[in-house]
Amino acid sequence: MATEILLPQWGMEMQDGTIVRWLKKEGDPIREGEPLVELETAKLETELESTASGVVAHILVPEGTTVPVRTVLAIVAALGEQVPRPLVAAPSTQAPAVGAGFKPAPTPPSPVAAPPRPGSQAAPQVVPAARRLAQQHDIDLTQVQGTGPGGRIVVEDVQKAIEARTAPPPAPERLQVVPAARRLAQQHGIDLDQIQGSGPRGRILIEDVEKAIEAKAKPPAQVVPIQGMRQTIATRMLESLLTTAQVTLTTEADMTDAMRLREGLSRQWADGGLSPLHLVIKAAARALREHPRMNAIQRENQVELVGEVNVGVAVALSEGLIVPTIRRADGKSLAEIARESRELANKVREGKASYDEVTGGTFTITNLGAYDVDAFTPIINPPQVGILGVGRVVEKPAVYKGEIAKRSMMSVSLTFDHRVVDGVPAAEFLRTLKGHLEDPWWMVA
Repeated sequence: MATEILLPQWGMEMQDGTIVRWLKKEGDPIREGEPLVELETAKLETELESTASGVVAHILVPEGTTVPVRTVLAIVAALGEQVPRPLVAAPSTQAPAVGAGFKPAPTPPSPVAAPPRPGSQAAPQVVPAARRLAQQHDIDLTQVQGTGPGGRIVVEDVQKAIEARTAPPPAPERLQVVPAARRLAQQHGIDLDQIQGSGPRGRILIEDVEKAIEAKAKPPAQVVPIQGMRQTIATRMLESLLTTAQVTLTTEADMTDAMRLREGLSRQWADGGLSPLHLVIKAAARALREHPRMNAIQRENQVELVGEVNVGVAVALSEGLIVPTIRRADGKSLAEIARESRELANKVREGKASYDEVTGGTFTITNLGAYDVDAFTPIINPPQVGILGVGRVVEKPAVYKGEIAKRSMMSVSLTFDHRVVDGVPAAEFLRTLKGHLEDPWWMVA
């Protein structure tokens, strides 16, 4: 029995998806669980697997097309099974489960002329003499508009097409150009046919040629459409700034002991080592458990203090940012956080992250330290109420135990929604985080 392959809804926020590339073509065999098509949604790029084994009978949505969730993308049929092709892809009227069986439309009660398939064109009605004349002069009758009864093509229609094809093109209107402008155009290789004159009756002046020379010297602008993930980021960031009362607090943490801890553990671990970001994630998870108001979700006129500490970590892609989530981070060891953080980042960059892995965060951390940024103002990821920006770790003179010494310092910036959290509780959270980073030995206790 044939099976519809639907665009699934991965989470309540997902409304549509774009077909990036079909990995199979019509007639190809496919197994259940084998990748069928690459998709792009607002959250991620991923592969959709077939929910049935058989043959790809029909592909209904072309590449580059955006369709709503539960649209039938393709039909997989059993080997040898004949399945009629639907005229258009449409949202399935069946149960929402992906892979529901495909049922062909019932036969209409009375014979009706079948509509032409997309891209095809019905043969025109032509009188015999007109057809012979068209063959003699190699006229494409599908391009001729019939004037006879019922749109039938008659001899006069073909004759008009012959005359239109053989008629000489109209003589181009002679350009009116002032002599100095013509000489200037010749010196700079400017095509005067491409210039709109601003003088009387469209005469081309020196100023018109100078503008063309200036435009020619400029490199062409590259136009990049704002769509897909970039469009989603733009919409959500603007929505965040317009709908929340964002305030940013910045402090500096002494990371000297934390960097010693990192160096010692990195020598012991053979699976990628430890970065300052991993230490921040661990410290932030503990601080969120101690300050539950920061581990919250804003829902209209109420705030939900979430029981789980799910820390999202922003990962940069060429087209934008994706934030995979380390779930229950407060209960994981430093080694587990480091390993999971690397695995999620790799999945996101390779387009293999699942929807569950990039949703459900209760607090976000974004790190620009690798780009030599000291401090910045991050924007909250709604409906969360806080986000932490992490700067670089830099060695510099600092007062330590009453003396000036070389210390490893790092700026951290907390942006919070002042509708939900006041300045003092936010500052207390930031001070707690700073303390956890400056005395890091508890992370391996």
